[in-house]
Amino acid sequence: MEKTPRRLKKVVFAQQTTDPNEVDALNRLIDYWNLRDKLNITNDPCIQNAAWAKKQANPRVACNCSSNPCHITHLKIHALDISGELPSELFVLKELMNLDFGKNVLNGAIPAEIERLSNMQYLNLGINNFTGVVPQELGNLTKLITLDFGSNNFIGPLPTSLGKLTSLQELYINSSGVSGRIPQEFANLKSLRTLWASDNLFTGKLPAFFGNLTKLRNLRLQGTLLEGPIPSSFSALKKLGDLRIGDLNGEDSSLEFLLDQKNLTILILRNCLLSGQIPDQLGNFSQLQELDLSFNKLTGQIPDSFQDLASLHYLYLGSNNLSGQLPANIIGLNLIAIDVSFNPLSGNLPQNSMRVGLSMNAVGTSINANNLQGKASGMLQCLKADFKCSNKVPSKTFSVKCGGTAKTSASGIEYEGDFESMGAASLYTSSDNLWAVSNTGNFISNPNGPQYLTQTGSQITGTLDSELYKTARISPSSLRYYGLGLKNGRYSVELHFAEIGMDDSHSWKGLGRRLFDIYIQGEIVLKDFNIKNEAGGSKKALIKTFEANVTNTIMDIHFFWAGKGTCCIPYQGTYGPLVSAIHVSQVSDGAGSSKRDKKRVGKLVGISMACVAGLVIISSVFYLWWIKEDSSQHMRIYTGHPGND
Repeated sequence: MEKTPRRLKKVVFAQQTTDPNEVDALNRLIDYWNLRDKLNITNDPCIQNAAWAKKQANPRVACNCSSNPCHITHLKIHALDISGELPSELFVLKELMNLDFGKNVLNGAIPAEIERLSNMQYLNLGINNFTGVVPQELGNLTKLITLDFGSNNFIGPLPTSLGKLTSLQELYINSSGVSGRIPQEFANLKSLRTLWASDNLFTGKLPAFFGNLTKLRNLRLQGTLLEGPIPSSFSALKKLGDLRIGDLNGEDSSLEFLLDQKNLTILILRNCLLSGQIPDQLGNFSQLQELDLSFNKLTGQIPDSFQDLASLHYLYLGSNNLSGQLPANIIGLNLIAIDVSFNPLSGNLPQNSMRVGLSMNAVGTSINANNLQGKASGMLQCLKADFKCSNKVPSKTFSVKCGGTAKTSASGIEYEGDFESMGAASLYTSSDNLWAVSNTGNFISNPNGPQYLTQTGSQITGTLDSELYKTARISPSSLRYYGLGLKNGRYSVELHFAEIGMDDSHSWKGLGRRLFDIYIQGEIVLKDFNIKNEAGGSKKALIKTFEANVTNTIMDIHFFWAGKGTCCIPYQGTYGPLVSAIHVSQVSDGAGSSKRDKKRVGKLVGISMACVAGLVIISSVFYLWWIKEDSSQHMRIYTGHPGND
């Protein structure tokens, strides 16, 4: 019997389409931000193999088509300078899992409707111009793994609702503008691995509950108003690889919490009111590449165990109260820079201190550092309070063209060039020994490498001396200029600035903020100084003038980064002090001032005596006139009435 052939079933796969509401919303967003030339979607946005769905695409739209209809799950418009407020159409895309609007100029408040995006896992709103308060509704996005709203202009405290984001692994809120206490609810963020929170107006104690976030690998808390001490609970953070705390107020801290953080590669505890001795166990942190304990109150000797830090590249111990001698073998094979300045250290330089590629700063110590400091070594000793100095042929002025070659201003001032390529712990002295400059710090993760000079080809406005401002010296931490061998007296200090590292365009690249402090002779003269704000924009000349006394033949002008300002606009490592030129000149000396004061007193006495004499004469004349008039009147009265008798 012949079998009937079996008919093949024809299977037809219907082309999946995207939710029409999402398609409409997406097209409205594209038109709202004028992106049609970059994202000209004329058909379904979720078609297979679309060019705009590739991971490297920008703008990027990607979808999930595991069910019908397809849904838009990824939207990236990154660094394209889109502006305006977040439109309501955005919140129609309820299936979004990844939204990247970083590096734009979006403004206004973040709408409460953002809570509709309840599937969101990765949300980047960083480096924009958002204002208002951070909305409580962000706390309803409980699937978030990464949240970034750093580098914005928010106001007010962090919402306590963020404590509900228990899946959160990365939180970037640095330079966001938030203030007040860090909410106790943050203790619930047990999954957190990265927290960047620097450059905010946080107040209160440094929270002890951070010690419960034991998965933390990267913690940054610099440039806030937080108070110490650093809690002992931080000893539980054994997975930390990068810890940066700085600029604490209040009580002193100790280093006793550093017990077993052997995964640390970067440890920065700068300007934290650290006191006591440096514990020996720090020498066991074998992976440590950068250690910064500068600008504290540490005492005792530098531990011999530091000789075992074989991976160490940068060591900053300056501006403490460390004593004794440097360990003989502290300069390891991988060490690039060591700063021990402004400590009562003594003895000789350690072995390998003159190694090629090493920079070392020992200014303000009693270390025999003639090989490092040259002829200026004796002059720089005058920085120490107990070292009295004099100069047989003193100078009365010095002028420096920071970061560039020599220039003569329109007024005839000759600025000596300062274009030496310095390292992360360097001192350079001018050829005539009239001034010196020291730098401390390195720009971590800067794509331009270890550069401490910056320049522009643009014209500088607001000055007849544009060339004077086209170069500048910059520093990531501490930059000091010293006037050497000066005659004691009163000096005028002119500091010249122009912001040439950050622009003020309408792009996201114009959103950077540079803030630093300035000290002259140890006294703060400017705090949170912002060149761009003071000058009214970038590439505009600005001169700040001060007066200061020189009492020991030396002038100390200190530019200091206190952890404030943005870190990463327009690129990583864009922050810290910047100065274009310096002009210092004497306005009076002690003797001249005294003579002038005596002359001034003599003149005042002479004038006073003349006035007194004049008053006496006038009074006498008036008195004689009055007596005469009175006598005449009596005479007239007596003779005028005959017959009264």
